[in-house]
Amino acid sequence: MTTTSERTLVNYTVTDGIAVIEITNLPANTYSYAMMRQLDDAIVQARFDETVHVLVIRGAGDTFFCAGADIGMLNAVTPTFKYYFCLHANETLTRLEQTPKLVIAALNGHTVGGGLEIALACDIRIARRNAGKVGLPEVTLGVLPGTGGTQRMARALPKNKAIELMTEGKLISFEEAQELGLINYIYESEHFWDEVMNYARQFCPPNKASKTVGRIKRAVQSGAEVAFSESLAIERELQHCTIVIRDKICPTYVYVSIMTSSG
Repeated sequence: MTTTSERTLVNYTVTDGIAVIEITNLPANTYSYAMMRQLDDAIVQARFDETVHVLVIRGAGDTFFCAGADIGMLNAVTPTFKYYFCLHANETLTRLEQTPKLVIAALNGHTVGGGLEIALACDIRIARRNAGKVGLPEVTLGVLPGTGGTQRMARALPKNKAIELMTEGKLISFEEAQELGLINYIYESEHFWDEVMNYARQFCPPNKASKTVGRIKRAVQSGAEVAFSESLAIERELQHCTIVIRDKICPTYVYVSIMTSSG
């Protein structure tokens, strides 16, 4: 994941078909260009690994999932570097969002600023009860959420609510975020990680057809960004790919089985 001269900021492991990507820049798991490069590498590695069916992203420790960009780093670099840093971060999170495998964010602690922007690029967000807050408070620093936050928040929430949270710089609890729909599930602290992994395993064979799950995800993520007629075309193409794959596994499979199957 890194050269010998680099510090490890992202740990990548694979267990039972699940790629666990852990941000390890304690205490707050803030991200720098170096960390984002390592995250990008991990995403690409998980994409190409045919034994990986699901990705889970978490923060090291119990206090922060991620507190966003390293302000010290941003204050020390040139405006040009900042521009390319944000561009690369955008490209990395878009790659994560478009990866045709389910991506789960395990929010083990505070998830703010760029940390929430990472989580918003994931498909499912699971939080640890009473463990932290979420929000995009960049306005308090005189900047806007610059790693996709304004766009993904506005797609995840009603537009007026997204504007309210970002312009007020408001931080809300995991429980409040679940009520708004920003968080899918909240698990108890005691068995949080075990429950996250149990949830992820249901999308690994033989429990579910993981390639089909990945194509459902791509149909939603890509289709939401284009006109309805084009999104239907994306859906048709992905459906065809799914049928071809399943046809190779089970030659007797026909399309009607999709319509008649109870599963």
